Amino acid sequence: MDEILEILDGLGLDADFENCTTLVDDGILESLDIVTIIAELSDAFDITIPARDIVPENFNSAEAMLSMVNCLLDE
Repeated sequence: MDEILEILDGLGLDADFENCTTLVDDGILESLDIVTIIAELSDAFDITIPARDIVPENFNSAEAMLSMVNCLLDE
């Protein structure tokens, strides 16, 4: 989780990434932010995030991103 929070903090946005569960729904994360997050997660965890997983639910919170990463690592 710490690595994901570091990635999110690196975006320079003013948000409570540890507790927010509506990052996409509330417009805190925009499309370019999500592209950056995908690239950073791919590098940090040596995974490929398929198009099927690039949905708002997977990026609405740090916890959702962690869950997605864990699922991809288990594949």
